[in-house]
Amino acid sequence: MITIFNRKELFITYSLEKQAEIRNLLSAHKIEYTISTMGQHLASKFPGLWHNTLAQIEYKIYVKKKDYEKAVFFLNADT
Repeated sequence: MITIFNRKELFITYSLEKQAEIRNLLSAHKIEYTISTMGQHLASKFPGLWHNTLAQIEYKIYVKKKDYEKAVFFLNADT
């Protein structure tokens, strides 16, 4: 289980596709992760305010501190 006490931020993106790619990579290597999103509430309350509401959502991907180095290795190897 990942908590705020044992997690480390791995990646931040505004791209739905990029966060899905990272999720798939972490899952393939059996690395537990959690995602925090920010911005979707404002976008959903004011849908006409932005042309592309998906671009307004920030995705923060966290892994356990003990898995951070392994996750970075696989991220760098994938690019």
